[in-house]
Amino acid sequence: MADTDIACEIIEGRLAAEIVLRTPDVIAFLDHRPVFKGHVLVCPTRHVDTMLDLPAELVVPLFDACRRIAAAMTTALGAQGTFVAVNNVVSQSVPHLHVHVVPRSKGDGLRGFFWPRTRYAEGELAAYGQVLRDALA
Repeated sequence: MADTDIACEIIEGRLAAEIVLRTPDVIAFLDHRPVFKGHVLVCPTRHVDTMLDLPAELVVPLFDACRRIAAAMTTALGAQGTFVAVNNVVSQSVPHLHVHVVPRSKGDGLRGFFWPRTRYAEGELAAYGQVLRDALA
């Protein structure tokens, strides 16, 4: 795992992010290097290293947020479905539990566990964040 916990920095307001959902237990924000535009990272607001360390009382809030975001992707982004994944230690680039919720459509080119990354054009990050926040409201 990496040493820098950008999730805690975002939670504490020390690092800017396009936040789409925040509750006392969970924060969700757009990945700055998304697999597909609209890719969201969902994290407990309490520091938790991996899924194996997740306290039982945070399981429902975390995965309920993932469920809500996946539903919002179909309405707000026109996604046909989603890919939801968690890396534990291996391939976990941030030492803070985070669930990837990625919008999917048939023929989008995602195959297996190779995750090509893209970038947002100027203004797109905020636009994707707003449309997801609106769908989650």
